[in-house]
Amino acid sequence: MNIPGDLWTRLLDAFSRADSPSVTLTELVLALVVAAALSVPRRSWRYFGLLATATHEMGHAVAALLSGQRLSGIRLRLDHSGTTTTYSRSMLASAWSCFWGYPVPAIVGAAFVWCGFNGWGPAAIMAGGLALAASLLFLRNLAGILITVTAIAVTVLLILLVPTSFVGHVAVILGVALLVAAVRDLIKLAHLHLRRRERLASSDAYLLWRATSVPSAVWIVLFAALVAGSWLWAWQPISTVLYAGA
Repeated sequence: MNIPGDLWTRLLDAFSRADSPSVTLTELVLALVVAAALSVPRRSWRYFGLLATATHEMGHAVAALLSGQRLSGIRLRLDHSGTTTTYSRSMLASAWSCFWGYPVPAIVGAAFVWCGFNGWGPAAIMAGGLALAASLLFLRNLAGILITVTAIAVTVLLILLVPTSFVGHVAVILGVALLVAAVRDLIKLAHLHLRRRERLASSDAYLLWRATSVPSAVWIVLFAALVAGSWLWAWQPISTVLYAGA
């Protein structure tokens, strides 16, 4: 028996389209409850929020690489903060990479929901795992490595141990949880600008104002618009189940 070969084949097979899961109204409600349980209570958010932070920082990193900037490193911390350090001579490129933090968890979440409903749940989970693995090249602190390696290990276990037919449900749950996390982080950002202005130096919207002279409020509205658009995208397959069960 070639165990390493079998495991590798199983991981590669995850990128093939599976049968679309038949999601009932009851299953959808349970998925939404589980997603909310991951993102809303403080105890669960203490852990799930780390994945949202990693996704946020990966948004900065990918945008920086796509705009030709030099990516120096990513740091993730256990208090849900993170830093992505880039170097560029172009202020426009720097603003571009700074923008793609808050919207990305929602966009990724909506993609997971869509993939989960359309038979691409395993592929979405594996793609997320590969993106996390690639980020290891740029991580510069122990906490970041620990968070990322844990997420990768969970991804591999999901693909290897969970039946393919159920992974689509997992993708939907994870996607909705990321969508809720994006809203939670936006509320936290707005609170920072309204009530905790002494900490504005940690705000992407504030940094964008410093870089472009466009008010922070405008950037927050743009973040919110993309998050709302992501929810609308995810709502399409969700609403199909709701209307069918009505």
